[in-house]
Amino acid sequence: MTADPPPPSRHLRIFGIRNCDTMKKACTWLSEHGVAFDFVDYRRQGISADQIAEWSRRSDWKLLLNTRGTTWRKLAEEQRCNVDEDQALRLMAAYPSLIKRPVIDCGDRLLIGFDAQSYAREFLEPTDNE
Repeated sequence: MTADPPPPSRHLRIFGIRNCDTMKKACTWLSEHGVAFDFVDYRRQGISADQIAEWSRRSDWKLLLNTRGTTWRKLAEEQRCNVDEDQALRLMAAYPSLIKRPVIDCGDRLLIGFDAQSYAREFLEPTDNE
């Protein structure tokens, strides 16, 4: 018995930082499952404040802000206290490593972070359009 062929591949843009372990997991998962993507390293290529604001409109800014990394811990206490959306967007524009990784633009929505189950639902399960 042979396995069913994978569903048609979508071409995505995945944003992050190349040497991030979570990025490596996400890119490996996508490649192993035949999902084509362009990788944008926003540490090297930069990321605009407009792009970050657009992501915030499409998702919760709290999901985008990485408060678990070393960049966050290195910020001054005043910068980390009582962060609202405007402050978070300014911080992420100034310090792109504060953006949780990866950010995958799926067209109609964003996937933020790596979660194999979410990826399988998004990329492997047939949609109503197929």
